[in-house]
Amino acid sequence: MTDRELDAAGIADPVLRAAYRHCRALNARHGRTYFLATRLLPVERRPAVHALYGFARWADDIVDCLGPDAGADRRAALLADLRRSLERGLRDGRSDEPVVRALADTARRYAIDHAHFADFMAAMTSDLVVTDYPTYADLRRYMHGSAAVIGLQMLPVLGTVGPREEAAPYAAALGVAFQLSNFLRDVGEDLDRGRVYLPADLLAAHGVDRPLLRWSRDTGRTDARITAALREFEALTRRVYREAAPGLALLEPVSRPCIRTAFVLYGGILDAVAEDGYRVLHRRAVVPRRRRAAVAADGLARVFAARLRARGRPRSAAVRPRPLPVTVPGGAASPPLPEEVA
Repeated sequence: MTDRELDAAGIADPVLRAAYRHCRALNARHGRTYFLATRLLPVERRPAVHALYGFARWADDIVDCLGPDAGADRRAALLADLRRSLERGLRDGRSDEPVVRALADTARRYAIDHAHFADFMAAMTSDLVVTDYPTYADLRRYMHGSAAVIGLQMLPVLGTVGPREEAAPYAAALGVAFQLSNFLRDVGEDLDRGRVYLPADLLAAHGVDRPLLRWSRDTGRTDARITAALREFEALTRRVYREAAPGLALLEPVSRPCIRTAFVLYGGILDAVAEDGYRVLHRRAVVPRRRRAAVAADGLARVFAARLRARGRPRSAAVRPRPLPVTVPGGAASPPLPEEVA
């Protein structure tokens, strides 16, 4: 994390600055899409976002990235330690864990509801024992803690133009949409970890079960039934993006370019999956670098325009952002997000 970001945020304590830098490094290493979008935020708000996502990545790594020798008991013990550290950090600001120090400071600065962190930790713990979800309703209950609360944690940092509670359902839905995109992209990797996040009833409607997914993963062969199920899950995810989209206009104008960029890039995962023929059991679909660069450039133009408006200056035609096509809400032919939302 740059000194400029920390200075702008008023973070002066050397130990706390080091904690925020640690969170930024976690975000940069694991969350390339959101890390890119975060750079479009006002400089003083970036450390808080890195703290929130750095903590989430740290907990997620305990669940998924400790290596094959770390059994469920070991992961459960580490999560329990992290939960106790979190509770103490939120209570008195003290912790030996850098991610907890930064998170507790951010929670205090932005008055973030501590219940969101408790719900997140409960979801992470459930990942140690829950390996599939019978229905989409079951999956949504899990995603309240694993994804929706991330959007709710972010909302005080982003700021809103009206009552925060009006924007909260949209922020929660956007967190869910992002995670659904990741679930679709990571079907094969999650299967290797023993988990299936695609609802069992959705799969069964197309004649798909876990053994068929395992067969496809192991043999590298495709099956029309799996493709149909993945296509339906994609359509379900696009509906959640449409559910979340109106919330972008409720954010402070200086925050909209960041979230709009994340909206487009995460939605681009769905396009990449479809364009790759739904081969997610065999390889990870990737948003092309050229597309990422174009979305980032559009976001930068919107940041500049928002700052000019905030200063009361007329927006020059030379810096007026040109809306990019947004394919998430309705598929390939969707129009751009409206200017007042973008």
